[in-house]
Amino acid sequence: MSAALLIDFGSTYTKLRAVDLGKRRIIGSGQGPSTVTTDITIGMKLALADLERHCGGLPRFQHRLASSSAAGGLRMVTIGLVRELTAEAARQAALGAGAKLVGTFAYRLNAADLARILELRPDIVLLAGGTDGGNAEVVLHNAAALAASALECPIVYAGNRDAADQARARLGARLVACTGNVMPEFNVLDIEPARSAIRQVFIDRIVHAKGIDRAAAEFDSVLMPTPAAVLEGARLLADGLPGTRGLGDLLVVDPGGATTDVHSIAAGGPAPGVIPQGLPEPRVKRTVEGDLGMRHNAATLAAAAGLEALARDAGLEPGRMSELLLQFGTDVERLPASAEEVALDRALARAAVRIAVRRHCGTTETVYTTTGPVTVQHGKDLSRVEAVIGTGGALVGSTEPRAVLGMALFDPAEPLSLRPRAPRLLLDREYLLYACGLLQAAEPQAALELALGHLAVLDQETDHERARHA
Repeated sequence: MSAALLIDFGSTYTKLRAVDLGKRRIIGSGQGPSTVTTDITIGMKLALADLERHCGGLPRFQHRLASSSAAGGLRMVTIGLVRELTAEAARQAALGAGAKLVGTFAYRLNAADLARILELRPDIVLLAGGTDGGNAEVVLHNAAALAASALECPIVYAGNRDAADQARARLGARLVACTGNVMPEFNVLDIEPARSAIRQVFIDRIVHAKGIDRAAAEFDSVLMPTPAAVLEGARLLADGLPGTRGLGDLLVVDPGGATTDVHSIAAGGPAPGVIPQGLPEPRVKRTVEGDLGMRHNAATLAAAAGLEALARDAGLEPGRMSELLLQFGTDVERLPASAEEVALDRALARAAVRIAVRRHCGTTETVYTTTGPVTVQHGKDLSRVEAVIGTGGALVGSTEPRAVLGMALFDPAEPLSLRPRAPRLLLDREYLLYACGLLQAAEPQAALELALGHLAVLDQETDHERARHA
């Protein structure tokens, strides 16, 4: 058997998937606690023992590949010149690299900014600013300010190329990569070089800094942060390979305990006659909604959804719902046990999906000009995506995954939102997207066929059957 072991060092659990590359099937799954704060090898060995129990013995693995979001994930701060332009471009690069963005700064850094950056304890800083040949003064000021600060983390430079040599001289050994400008021309994005550089710093330095390499005997390499692995899996599913058609433009939704992540693989350009406004959107885009976590931020999520509306959706009295929300917030690893908790969990997941996708997608508006009204688009038009994929425990464990994932769809009550209108709804039922994102670099065809073969089509009957057997 030609087999691969795909590992996800998560913030709470280390999750394993063993796959048969030849038959394109899952051999088994296992998990253990992510003991990264003590000794990560403990949790890894427990996960391997769990996998061995499920498999009846472990095969010889041809590939042992890992991703990680342990120890808080890849904490990043981005710095740009103008918040709406180079700072936003740097933010997109960081999110696309799988980072947990903890702060975004613009203009000239002052003492308060530097103090705040130190408080945020980033693993990497991405320094951008100015188009090529444009403003160099601000990015060089910020390079000097960072060099004079007590900040010790590595810095990636992705700003004005004309200032790169001087920035390198000012930053010295702290500069670990000097890559292409995230905005080489006004309103032109080029974030892939910065994404690649960030991921390489993650592999070279952060894996060691977080102690993940202590378990190096059990895997070949940590390739990328887990969110980046999910994004790469989504890209593979969308684009396919020569001879194997992908799904086309798609959206991936992952409502989790701490955040709700949304990934889109689509150009999202305007329809004929619609005028785009604002910074161009990347085809491969990820957003992270830190206020929409179903446990860590349950109260904030409920407030964003509207307490009365959430209570109606859960079929609970507002007072009882508030009690349960408090319990969820204080016990973030709590799984729903009673019928009331299941109902509230479902309502929270539906709210998280609806709000996160609404924020990820673009909108239109009518603007009146001297020549008459015109339709203007802000953000990505995802109304024509062909598939919406749900992943993560909140959806895989739900008795009504279609009712949850369906909240990503266009709502006539919000006619200006550019959410998907008529896609297929699919469920990553074995939590394989991260695994296929890891595997695609070594065995792309196997990764694609594994992913395609383990997506469940969601329909009303699916919800009925899962509810009946729950």
